[in-house]
Amino acid sequence: MKSIKLFKALADRSRLLIINALMEKPLYVELLAERLQLSASTISFHLKKLEDVGFVYSEKEQYYVIYHLRKELLDKTLKELINVEDIEKKVQEARVEQYRKKVLDAFLEYGKLKAIPVQRKKRRIILEEIAKKFEKGRVYSEKEVNLIITEFHDDFCTIRREMVGEKIFQRENGIYQLCEND
Repeated sequence: MKSIKLFKALADRSRLLIINALMEKPLYVELLAERLQLSASTISFHLKKLEDVGFVYSEKEQYYVIYHLRKELLDKTLKELINVEDIEKKVQEARVEQYRKKVLDAFLEYGKLKAIPVQRKKRRIILEEIAKKFEKGRVYSEKEVNLIITEFHDDFCTIRREMVGEKIFQRENGIYQLCEND
């Protein structure tokens, strides 16, 4: 969004002339107006637009307000400037989080699992929630895993098997550990 506003601010000949003048040195409104042969009110209007998008900033020096160019913006590549925040991605992430919350609310009551979801997508969400009770990097015996899972549901065998099947847990010789990718 900020990139779009920046490009809109640059899409004016007068503003480009102001930027060009400010690249040489910081100036005040009246001097810019004289140099560019525009009225002081026109210069002020355009400076306000450039200031709103962060392209220029002002400092008060005695009787004048001096405008400076933010040169770090000029050092950015076009790729950096056009990297618009992917709004659709954020919307999708919000939808996923909302769905996750809906599933958790539907299947968990007071921290207990009411039923193991039949649908794989929902079951995965529940299994990930249960996995939060385990520490990464720590190894667990089968008995320890069963005790933690029992806090959620009595059918610890099915849940444990599902967690291994979904690659949330890795099992080797009766020893369990959370997978690295989770």
